[in-house]
Amino acid sequence: MTKPLRQPEKLTVFYDGSCPLCASEIDLYNRADCHQALRFVDVSSENFTGDAQITQDQALARFHIRLPNGQQLSGARGFIEVWRVLPSWNWMVKLADRPAVALVLELLYRLFLPLRPLIAACIHLFHSILRRT
Repeated sequence: MTKPLRQPEKLTVFYDGSCPLCASEIDLYNRADCHQALRFVDVSSENFTGDAQITQDQALARFHIRLPNGQQLSGARGFIEVWRVLPSWNWMVKLADRPAVALVLELLYRLFLPLRPLIAACIHLFHSILRRT
């Protein structure tokens, strides 16, 4: 008797679905995921309570991913790993997967994090105004 083929494990992407900016980016990744290599987890959902490796507060604070082997990465390193499994984003990996570039991306990401709520609020306001017209 032959064993059924195991589906490869997926890279888990933890994202804040309540953030319109984050949700838009995840939508881009979802559409580019032609091999269904990503598993998306909305950490803003009341169904997400965290697990042994990550709490909801940690997951909401910054971008996290979990590799199929269980290793967890966040920030720029997490984005690079997402781009690595998306064929149409491999060009980004070629640029970003160098220590100096990854460091600069991480610094830029850390500068962005405090601005994220303001940017998300502006997007929400903009969408509200568009709906009224």
